[in-house]
Amino acid sequence: MNRIEQLFQQKREGVLNIYFTAGYPGLTDTQPIIMALEEAGVDLIEVGMPYSDPLADGPTIQESGMAALQNGMTLPLLFEQLAEVRRHTNIPLVLMGYFNQVMQYGEQAFFSKCQEVGIDGVILPDLPLYEYETQYRTMVEEAGLAISFLITPQTPEDRIRKIDALTRGFIYMVSNSSITGAKVGISDGQIAYFQRISQMELKHPRLIGFGISSYETFSQACEYSQGAIIGSAYIKALGAGGDIREITHAFVQKIRGQVSV
Repeated sequence: MNRIEQLFQQKREGVLNIYFTAGYPGLTDTQPIIMALEEAGVDLIEVGMPYSDPLADGPTIQESGMAALQNGMTLPLLFEQLAEVRRHTNIPLVLMGYFNQVMQYGEQAFFSKCQEVGIDGVILPDLPLYEYETQYRTMVEEAGLAISFLITPQTPEDRIRKIDALTRGFIYMVSNSSITGAKVGISDGQIAYFQRISQMELKHPRLIGFGISSYETFSQACEYSQGAIIGSAYIKALGAGGDIREITHAFVQKIRGQVSV
């Protein structure tokens, strides 16, 4: 059992997963950001692998990814940084990116490297279920990695059941069908979708992402799932400049409702 599975055994509600783009705002900020997030009380950290064509990401994360690439961030460098980070923290870490990056690195080499440096899970939105099940599942499982697949309001029930069967860790429940960071607030239609998925009684925990950016939206998401994922709002906070630790603590306190928002 890896750290992600342990987390959800120990904590069944209010799980806060924060996403950031590796190499942004500075090339060497990976470790300071992870340590600040852990210190601030985040439960799970999603590390974005910057990519030139991020299909699921909105402008904020796209811009942070381009800045990170211009800063000089590469996958080999990120693995070096993560190996060093893992010497100082036991918090669950997930790598989020695109399967082209994995293919360019080498599929077996990528998953093995994740295991070597202490990564606990991966999110690869463009990896098809069939290809995963028939070609890569064994590699992922032998590396001890959790893998999260995405569902949306349009995902059919039979596919959701299939995703639930193949998931290890948590299901990434996309709150709407748009790109990340595109909406503010949660609509009645989204709540109906959240309720429908809750009633399916899936085996794996669910985290809601896309459009979660405040105490209010985080709290609403937690009513219908085990927690939520926040990315664009945190990237914006980092992009405003300032001390990473102070920015991170203030941001997490606001999301948790520990200070006025």
